[in-house]
Amino acid sequence: MKQLQIAVGIIRNQQGEIFITQRAADAHMANKWEFPGGKIEAGESPEQAVIRELQEETGIVAQNVRLFETLEYEFPDRHISLWFYLIEQWEGEPWGKEGQPGRWVAQGELIADEFPPANEPVILKLLEA
Repeated sequence: MKQLQIAVGIIRNQQGEIFITQRAADAHMANKWEFPGGKIEAGESPEQAVIRELQEETGIVAQNVRLFETLEYEFPDRHISLWFYLIEQWEGEPWGKEGQPGRWVAQGELIADEFPPANEPVILKLLEA
């Protein structure tokens, strides 16, 4: 079974909005909304990975990364370990640097069903915050 280690950034602005992006039509969990992030490379810490991934995907430089949640998720064909980081300080303005749609959404208006199922516990925690 494939094992994946993923670092994810929850980019939250001072208005309490979170920047989310949409997965490509040809990706696993196609067209779902997600918090930007990606695979942790060999020799990279989850913190280093989330900073690199956010720069690659959204064009921002995360300045303060705070671990928000870790979880494991089992799909029929893969096992995923996820590290979710809260990003509240950064340089630049996030956008879909790889051509993916992106938008700001109020934290209280996140809809778990619009995200891959592995995100549900994190979205519920954000909705309670």
